[in-house]
Amino acid sequence: MSRRTPLPSGLSCGLDFLIDTNWSPEQALAVYELLNDLRTRIWLRYGEDVIELIRRERWPAPNLSDINDLSEPF
Repeated sequence: MSRRTPLPSGLSCGLDFLIDTNWSPEQALAVYELLNDLRTRIWLRYGEDVIELIRRERWPAPNLSDINDLSEPF
């Protein structure tokens, strides 16, 4: 695979996270369930804080300083 799959974090560089290609389906499911449980626990504890942080980082407040300087109406 020459192209990286886009990540939800938006990161496009860094260390690759390698996954063993020899896992059995049972091993893959066990890891998936572990990560899903971890995600759930983190969300239960930090969900509101994570939402606020994502909001601040990914949707910054708009710059309204020049809103009255519009020369033409809509």
